[in-house]
Amino acid sequence: MCGFVGFIDENDQTYDHRATIVAMANAIAHRGPDSEGYFSDGRAALGFRRLAIIDLAGANQPLYNENRSLVLVFNGEVYNYRELRRQLAAAGHVFSTQGDAEVVLHGFEQWGEGVLDRLRGMFAFALYRPATGELFCARDAFGIKPLYYAVEGERILFGSEIKGLITHPRAHRSLNERRLAHWLCMEYLPDEETLFEGVRKLPAGHWLRWRDGRAECGRWFAPRFVPDASRSLEESAEAIEATLRESVAAHAIADVDVGCFLSAGVDSSLVAREAARIMEARTFTIGWGEGRFSELEAAATFARATGLPNEGCILGAEQFFASVPAVQYAMDEPLPNPSAVPLYHLCAMAAESVKVVLSGEGADELFGGYPYYQECLAFAPYMAVPVPVRRALGSAARRLPEGVRGRRFLMRGAHPLPERYIRLEYNFPWDEALALLSPELSRLCAEAPTPWELEAPLFAEIGAAAPDEVTAMQTADILTWMQQDILLKADKMSMAASLELRVPFLDREVFAVARTLPASRRVTRRETKPALRRAAARALPAATAARPKIGFTTPLAQWLREEPWATQVREVLNGDAARTFFRTDRLGALMDEHQRGVRSNMKKIWSAYCFLIWHEQYFG
Repeated sequence: MCGFVGFIDENDQTYDHRATIVAMANAIAHRGPDSEGYFSDGRAALGFRRLAIIDLAGANQPLYNENRSLVLVFNGEVYNYRELRRQLAAAGHVFSTQGDAEVVLHGFEQWGEGVLDRLRGMFAFALYRPATGELFCARDAFGIKPLYYAVEGERILFGSEIKGLITHPRAHRSLNERRLAHWLCMEYLPDEETLFEGVRKLPAGHWLRWRDGRAECGRWFAPRFVPDASRSLEESAEAIEATLRESVAAHAIADVDVGCFLSAGVDSSLVAREAARIMEARTFTIGWGEGRFSELEAAATFARATGLPNEGCILGAEQFFASVPAVQYAMDEPLPNPSAVPLYHLCAMAAESVKVVLSGEGADELFGGYPYYQECLAFAPYMAVPVPVRRALGSAARRLPEGVRGRRFLMRGAHPLPERYIRLEYNFPWDEALALLSPELSRLCAEAPTPWELEAPLFAEIGAAAPDEVTAMQTADILTWMQQDILLKADKMSMAASLELRVPFLDREVFAVARTLPASRRVTRRETKPALRRAAARALPAATAARPKIGFTTPLAQWLREEPWATQVREVLNGDAARTFFRTDRLGALMDEHQRGVRSNMKKIWSAYCFLIWHEQYFG
């Protein structure tokens, strides 16, 4: 678990390549405070910052093969590295470390790109061939570890975080203004672009090759569900339990102390319970002084019932607001998900005691945990109604007052799944996002595709393989929301604290079980994650196994109605930067409505606020 940066620039020797790669690596020093290493040959430069987890003294990077014809920088963990090491040693490869990263180096020698299919773990890496100047990069199947790149003429920059790339003296730093409306709608960009013009993210399950001054990308993994109805619910639960137990054991391999994040939910509780079978698992929980939002007591009760040591802390409004600039800087791109702030503090607390934590991310996407998946079941019979009839009913419902029973159902039911996918207008509706922007930016963004036009190719690809709407929505979440929000937040907040966060649910063996579950084992009208909950019932207290999906709630909506926080936010929303990007009268109206209790505009207000705080960090 570490971070790396690099560039290839053989035609520009007017700056110091060695000093530049050191500066780029220093920009991400939080990812690896234990050691650093560099490679430079006048054409390319690689930099590495290490957080030592396995082979603490010996596995420093960059790594070289036997004849130094390949150079590797690697971020992540390979959980089956011992097995792969035995295979490669038997084939004649000579290892110089006891670490897991070296199997990627020799595996690429042995199998080429085929090594990717053999790796069980989370990773992003870059392999450079000095003799030819070729570069090969890849990212893990689910996008647990990030990888960014920027091509500028015949120069390529790449690394684990954007802040490392833009430290390069030739890097172009400007805001990707034409995508701002998309970001306001979804709180992330679902494709390869970022809010930094020219900086791209390599998608999960993809590789990148650079040679002869050109970049080429390809996909090596795509998530596909292949439901198998031959198993009973009980047999599915047994398979989940056995596979998760083995995955947790694999993810617990380390030469340092390992802990677990613990909420009151079923996912983290299952991971912590399985971890407790093989080690003394310290658990960490964060909560709020406002008890109705806090999971501290429920988590502590579970920990006591299962004999798990638990450390908790309470986060207040003052700490919350004070840390927003640090959170937005750590994220690289703005993220208005309020749960990023408590996660930032939770990681800092855990890092005082351990260097690795296990967490429950990914269970909802793989096993059907979000309540909005149930909406697909409610819409299923209505989708048989002819499209013109549904469109007419939707138009009529739009004219009804808000709150009328059935209004939302008819409005959303007028559209097929690709148009009503909840993440497309998660924060702002498209028209409202355009209206919120300054007139110049609104015109610029209006030239871009709408969110549903943007995602149409994705749903066309998914629809060809997904047998039902539940499966299609889960697959869309895995390819967009999980990558761009859930996992990015987990990586950036943990790395800001120099803490390694591992996700046992997002394991290739666990997915091999999850992908075979029929939709009815993933969600029903009454229950989310029925198969996973049945597995949990075998290991957890009944109240924990049956606990409904709540999400990490915060008191933020309440705080935005209180002083001094409401005034603090208003000042930012009415400042000079805000007037550059937004119609501040509309931002003020959102605050007025929220404070009067007319409606909760927390998500919209927080989106604009986080963008402005982020912009100050990088462009202010």
